[in-house]
Amino acid sequence: MRDARDQDTQSFPSSDLAQQLRMVAKTIAASERLGHEQQTFFVRYIGWDHHDELLANHARMLRILSEALRAFQATLDDMGLADRVVTFTGSDFGRTLTSNGNGTDHGWGGNTLVMGNAVKGGQILGDYPELGLASDNALDVGDGVLIPTTSTDQLYADLSLWFGVQPSALNTLFPNLNRFADVAGGERLGLFT
Repeated sequence: MRDARDQDTQSFPSSDLAQQLRMVAKTIAASERLGHEQQTFFVRYIGWDHHDELLANHARMLRILSEALRAFQATLDDMGLADRVVTFTGSDFGRTLTSNGNGTDHGWGGNTLVMGNAVKGGQILGDYPELGLASDNALDVGDGVLIPTTSTDQLYADLSLWFGVQPSALNTLFPNLNRFADVAGGERLGLFT
C-alpha cells in the first residue's frame, strides 16, 4: 500500500470521466490534510440520451465508464482508502424497450451501479424485467415503458445509512419511503456488508 499522497495518476485513462475521477481520488487522498472527515463528489458523464444509434453509442460509453470506474477503484485500493469510499451512478431517466427506429425513447425504469469495498457486490436489486413486448408483461405500461420495482428513495435511503444518517430520520428525508414494502418496516435493501 502506498501513501495516499503518492498516487500514480498515470493509471487513469485519458477520458474526461476518468480524469474527473483522478481528481476526486487526489482530493480524497488529501482529505486528512484538508480537515475533511467526510466528502461528497459529483462528476458528470453526459451524452446518454441515445435516441439514435443506441447500440453503438451505448457500447462505447459503457466501455469508457467501465475503464474509468476500474481505474478509480484500483487507485483507492492501492492507496488504502477503498474502505472509506462508495461510488454510485445516477440518471434522471431510463429507457423504453421499444425502438424509435434507431434508438429508444425516455422511460421510467433505469439502472444504477453501486461499488466499493463496503458494498455487497454481485446483486441485482429489484425485479429483472422480461425483455420483450409481450402483452402479459406486468411491468410494461405500454410502448415498452417499464414500471421500476425498486425506487430511488430506497437506494438513497440505504446510501444515507452508510453515510451515518440515523434510521429514525429516513422517513423525514424520504417522505415517500414508507410506500415501498422493502423499507416500510425498516428493512434495508441490503446494499452494504
